[in-house]
Amino acid sequence: MSPSQATPHAGTPRQQVAILTDSTASLPPEAAQKHRITVVPLEITLDGRTYQDGVELAPDQFYALLPGLKDLPKTSSPRPASFLAAFQEAGQWAQQVLCLTLSARLSATYDAARAAASLARETMPHLEVQVLDTGTAGGAEALVALKAAEVAAQGADLKQVAAVAQRTAEQVQFLGVLETLYYVWKGGHIPKVALWASSLLQVKPILDIQRGEVHLVARPRSRARALDQLVGIMKERAGGARLRVNVMHAAAPEEAEALKCRILKDFPCTSLLVSTFTPVIGAHTGPGLLAVAFLPDL
Repeated sequence: MSPSQATPHAGTPRQQVAILTDSTASLPPEAAQKHRITVVPLEITLDGRTYQDGVELAPDQFYALLPGLKDLPKTSSPRPASFLAAFQEAGQWAQQVLCLTLSARLSATYDAARAAASLARETMPHLEVQVLDTGTAGGAEALVALKAAEVAAQGADLKQVAAVAQRTAEQVQFLGVLETLYYVWKGGHIPKVALWASSLLQVKPILDIQRGEVHLVARPRSRARALDQLVGIMKERAGGARLRVNVMHAAAPEEAEALKCRILKDFPCTSLLVSTFTPVIGAHTGPGLLAVAFLPDL
């Protein structure tokens, strides 16, 4: 079985740098294929059965199964062997590989990729591999990967592509609204009293990712207020710049479409992608998560 969710077809024209990322980026398969981005899946275990994130278990399937599960889903990073296999595939059509992962503070995925890169240097000395911690996740990680793929497609070398990816990772923003704190609490990230208080007050937390960690930005008391506040924060941080935007959702397609329309009306967008959070993300947040990632398009 192929370790990757989206890999360029055999016979793909050679390119100097291949771009890899992990499945938490939640890139739609057609976008990954179009931009020649290989996606290495994390793993998720439901009631004793393990699946490859987004490959053997699609988001719609996962969110349908979630309410009936006996135990909270368990997630794990890709095995180094999965990254190594993806590096080998990429080496068939590229001379160099840039592997972009979610924040090392949120997952062991970065460490697994680095272990695989060390193995690749021993077994494939002709292939140069670099692993970069994007310091973010989800659609923000996807925007970094897409920007890197764009530069790679123009013929840039590994040093140039990695520099662009690093700058992009430092600029990209991620904001999300949780529908419930239940899954975050079950995962051990907040005390039970916080879950009780938030449920009592109907709080809909707004989160962001800064310096590789998830932070609480605000605690509005309704979904509508939360989305208004999210857009307001986005305006403050965007500063009127033209934007690349990624709207993301976990089993909330209608709200994602509404947010997309609102963003297109309120912001000058050069591109806007709508994507569904993969099961691994949903396992930690539950359904209803609505988020936006954005990047100044300079």
